[in-house]
This record gives sequence, C-alpha cells and structure tokens, in this order.
Amino acid sequence: MTKCKLEYIWLDGYQPTQSLRSKTKIVKDFSGKVEDAPMWCFDGSSTEQAPGGSSDCLLKPVFCTVDPDRKGTGFLVMCEVLNADGTPHRTNGRATIMEDDDDFWFGFEQEYTIWDPETNRPIGFPTDGYPAPQGPYYCSVGSGKAVGREIVEEHLEICLEAGLNVEGINAEVMMGQWEFQIFSKGAKDAGDQIWVARYILERTAEKYGMSINLHCKPVKGDWNGSGMHANFSNNTLRTCGSKETYEQICQAFEPRIKEHIDVYGADNDQRLTGLHETQSIDKFSYGVSDRGASIRIPIGTVENGWKGWLEDRRPASNADPYMVASAIIATVKTVPVPAGV
Repeated sequence: MTKCKLEYIWLDGYQPTQSLRSKTKIVKDFSGKVEDAPMWCFDGSSTEQAPGGSSDCLLKPVFCTVDPDRKGTGFLVMCEVLNADGTPHRTNGRATIMEDDDDFWFGFEQEYTIWDPETNRPIGFPTDGYPAPQGPYYCSVGSGKAVGREIVEEHLEICLEAGLNVEGINAEVMMGQWEFQIFSKGAKDAGDQIWVARYILERTAEKYGMSINLHCKPVKGDWNGSGMHANFSNNTLRTCGSKETYEQICQAFEPRIKEHIDVYGADNDQRLTGLHETQSIDKFSYGVSDRGASIRIPIGTVENGWKGWLEDRRPASNADPYMVASAIIATVKTVPVPAGV
C-alpha cells in the first residue's frame, strides 16, 4: 500500500482577480488518472465563495499530473468549483467554455514579474530609483540584465517533469519580467495547464523568498506591461487557405470589444494604451505581423497560404485563461464556416 499526496488546486472567489488555493488529500494507491481522484469539498466562506451558514463547496477534479516536488507519491489535481448541488459555481470560468470536441487549439504566452517582497519592486530593481531604461532586458543574458533566472529555470524543469506542454521561455522587456508559453489542442486543457503552471511558479518562487506579480502594469511609467497573448485556431483557420475568411473572423471581434475586455483581466486599461506594443483598450484593429494591433495575423500564417492561427494580444497577464478562451470561441463561432472546410 502506497499513500499518495494529491494537491487539489482551485480558484477562489476574490474579485476582480481570482487567486489560487490548494490543499492536500492523502489517498491509498492512487492510479494517477484524473477519473480516479475523488470529489472533495472546502469551506467556501473562507474564499469568498459561500456564506458561513452554508459554506460547503465541491471540488471536481478535471486535470491531474505528477507533482515533481513530491517525488513518486505526489500529484497536482486541478479542480472546478461546484455548488453543493453539483452545479457550476459562479466563479467557475472553465464551465463557460462551450466546446467539447477540442476543435479549438490555444497557445498562451504567460508573462509575469518576479517580485521582491522586501523592496516591493521587481527583482533586480534598485531600492530607490530605477534601472537603466528597457531595451537590454528582452531575451537577455548576463548579470544585471537577466535577473531571476534560477527561479525561471527551476520552474521550467518542474513543469516539464510534470508533463506540461511548455513550448518555451524568455526574459521579457522589463527587468525582472519573464514569460513561458503553453500550447494545447483543446481550450479547457490549455486553461488547466496554464493554471497548474502558475501554481508551480508561485510555489517555486516561495523557495527563494520571492512572489509572482501577475498585475498587467506592475511598474508605472515607460515600462512594458504584462500580457497573456492568446494564440488560437480552429479547423477553419488551420485549413481554409483564404485571406477573406481570416478577415471575416477578425472583423467579428470588432463589435464585441466590451465582451472581451470584460474578461481579459483587471486594470487592463493601464496596459492597453496604444503604447508599448498594444492597441488602445477602446479600439480594435488587426494586421499582418502587427504587434500594435488588437489581433495579429502571424506572418507564418500568411506564408503558409492563409492556413494557421491568430493572436489576440489584448488579454492581460492576470486574466483567467478559461474565460479568455470562452470569449474567443464564442466570437469565432459567430462566423459561418466556409463551404468545403
């Protein structure tokens, strides 16, 4: 008999930005399969998800992988939050995704800032004043430019050991700002993997006495904000071979600016200013290879005969990937599928 440690992870009810919560369940001889992880519950009155007089909320396991930090007997279990009657809780963004056939593929580019609690500034920033202006930090190497690499490398290694589909990492434009990318064939799975990777990142930073700041504009002034660019495709985008179809899909986003911005992360107006590789929050644009547009059409898509994907550059680093995917899917589905696709 082997006792296994299952770390149940869920999103709380804090607004405007939800936080990660987790607790450990000990089970015997766990198979490692998500369908064998039992339902569990928690006190929703302590997470802004239920009143004290009726506080039980349910945890429904939806994604499970090994936990490399708990060698051999540990598992990370991402969960949906349900009401006591089994219906999706109002904070359950995953349940809003209206897609079960995995037609939509998502690649999220998760930017974040490693934060020093002692200085209340990004790692590498002086206690007073600022470092040299941004420019040398993006994809950098060397002391004084790539700061916090030990945390980033450890996070990457743990994610890979856990089987998450991380496709890359890089230092970002502001000192102390980094990015990882995760891809999945399926909207729900992509969201699951981003949330588990965020959990691993927070836990890794703990070891170094650091925290992770997902605010989309952690440093005011002439510094890049942090985003979570959403690369997406469905069968139509992957196979249509039609510039006109791509333009129809892009144009479908324009009348739905509010619906998207509402779920693209808190305080995004501080980031989407029209500066620092962004479009203004109240405007919409699209263009080939245009990083200042709301939606970028990658040059690779064009060179492949208009077969590929699109990138919505508006989601903030603190956005819920479930809600982002849900909004994108709903908009794309308003466009009729071209004949022959």
